[in-house]
Amino acid sequence: MSRRGRYSAEGAATADSLPATFPHQCPKEQRLEGKEPFKLHCFYSLLRGKKQKRNGGNEMRHAIAPSPNVENNSIAVTDLFEICTHCERLTKKDLGIRIPRPLGSGPSRFIPEKEILQVSKVDARTQAIFEDAFAALHRLDNVSLVMSFHPQYLGSFLRTQHYLLQMDGPLPLHYRHYICIMAAARHQCSYLVNLHVNDFLQVGGNSKWLNGLNEAPQKLQQLGEINKILAHRPWLLTKEHIEHLLKTEEHSWSLAELIHAVVLLTHYHSLSSFTFGCGIMPEINCDSGHTFRPPSLSRYCACDIANGNGHANHHDDLPGNQEMCGEVEELMERMKQLQECRDDEEASQEEMATRFEKEKTESMLVVMSEDEECVPSRDISRHFEDTSYGYQDFSRRGEQVPTFRAQDYSWEDHGFSLVNRLYPDVGQMLDEKFQMAYNLTYNTMATHKDVDTSMLRRAIWNYIHCMFGIRYDDYDYGEINQLLDRSFKIYIKTMVCSPEKTTKRMYESFWRQFQHSEKVHVNLLLMEARMQAELLYALRAITRYMT
Repeated sequence: MSRRGRYSAEGAATADSLPATFPHQCPKEQRLEGKEPFKLHCFYSLLRGKKQKRNGGNEMRHAIAPSPNVENNSIAVTDLFEICTHCERLTKKDLGIRIPRPLGSGPSRFIPEKEILQVSKVDARTQAIFEDAFAALHRLDNVSLVMSFHPQYLGSFLRTQHYLLQMDGPLPLHYRHYICIMAAARHQCSYLVNLHVNDFLQVGGNSKWLNGLNEAPQKLQQLGEINKILAHRPWLLTKEHIEHLLKTEEHSWSLAELIHAVVLLTHYHSLSSFTFGCGIMPEINCDSGHTFRPPSLSRYCACDIANGNGHANHHDDLPGNQEMCGEVEELMERMKQLQECRDDEEASQEEMATRFEKEKTESMLVVMSEDEECVPSRDISRHFEDTSYGYQDFSRRGEQVPTFRAQDYSWEDHGFSLVNRLYPDVGQMLDEKFQMAYNLTYNTMATHKDVDTSMLRRAIWNYIHCMFGIRYDDYDYGEINQLLDRSFKIYIKTMVCSPEKTTKRMYESFWRQFQHSEKVHVNLLLMEARMQAELLYALRAITRYMT
């Protein structure tokens, strides 16, 4: 990975403009039968108590001024949690409203809610990140809550995303959100599509465009071709695709606009992978995130969550978990043996090339899912063309992904400078984000401490690039089969190539002894490795056009 100087920023936005009024909580003296006092501390009240303005005049400048009339600025506690019958009766009596209840039990279908970092118990650094996110977006979404297992990465992610969507740049704001919709729709990620449909309308986007891609301007329609290629078969992108976009007379793109669009497309393709890979649930305020039906007896109230009476952690009760008790130790032993082999002998360049081709071919034989093909709904498919176009298992047709040699075109030596030249500061932000995911470590594996995980992280990153045909001459691809078992490879390929097919069973079937926070870290690696692979193909095509 690049050792280029890291980018730092004081924060994406200030938190000096937060809701001034919040709903009252149940009085402390009220007690539910057999329960402790109601202690619900949502992050909104946490933010209000901690709001502060950043020092030093380093505030980031928005492309447009925020609207003075922002609706729904006061968010009720009942917008966030399900409540018990007792609390509901009190609320209805006081407010006379219907109470929505979340369809899920927390931000993720895969991770027990009590294991996700509670926003009322965060450290000062994570709290500041949450404040900035809320001040900039007027929400703290479930993606951020799941990423908060790793606050150092979350800060970099939110800064980059905020810059791409809201700061000065080549594309107008409504174009940016529409491109996000196009990108997420390619993977049928309704969570991200719905999120950016709302953002698109809030920044003044034309609602007719949401009827389908054919209602959008011709300029955006022309982006559909590289959207589908980058999402599913990026190795097929050529300079001719770039030339078509840049030389169309009336609806042509500038180079700067195209770089901005490509970064958004690749960001939201990979974020769709993370969303499915972590089983992200829609927030309660989304159409698909709530119900008004009465709760069952097995459901929990917000006061249960506040008092630690939430759902049990089923991760430890997985079938076959007992048989996997030596999984971590075996993996650590293989890492030790591989390191000893590295020290004893070094394979020749010819042998390294052979091992890469073997691993690339084997990666095509990994079956992602036996389930039936996912058919996108009309609400999603109207945002992109050619719905039958997707990832192809080339081995079935006797074809192979062509080899992309990293020494001929790399992010560090070529892509970084091109992005930074045409879209200032973004190359630096992306480089920081890639490095953050790649180098992030707590030197632990499950319950073991003081473990060097660099070999494992590199194997995961390079396996993803190998699936996309990208080869690093200095890496021994024989290590991949030693470190990544078949169930893990199935999960990786599904999440990266067809994330909409990712299931909870796949998530639970790999690394059964590892913590959920470690699996989220894996998903961050998969997301960033995929984004960089797509970017490399797109930027190489742009470079070839320019030269």
